[in-house]
Amino acid sequence: MNLKTEFEFELPMGFVDREGNLHKQGSMRLATAMDEITILNDMRVQSNNAYIVIVLLARVITSLGTLASINPNVIENLFASDLTYLQEFYRQINETGSTRREFICPHCQQPFELDLSTLGG
Repeated sequence: MNLKTEFEFELPMGFVDREGNLHKQGSMRLATAMDEITILNDMRVQSNNAYIVIVLLARVITSLGTLASINPNVIENLFASDLTYLQEFYRQINETGSTRREFICPHCQQPFELDLSTLGG
């Protein structure tokens, strides 16, 4: 049995670095218990609980475009739609181990599957 632990994604908007380069493609690894425990010791999280998502995503995103590293500053400067996308992507891969999710069509009420890793583009 092969366990997939890293998943590729494409951001809806993309991160724009200081030089104006756009970074959309990236990858995220599955979170470990240590990831979720360690962030609770972060001073930013202790002073503002809403910061949990920023620190957590900075730990589990392994690449984004050609950026040398991912840190909380990168996550803080994402567009809101990209942050929302990454939160949903994180939930999906950590709950199911897959980027595929089932939805119900609002028109015909039939179930269908989408691959969240392809929704950004």
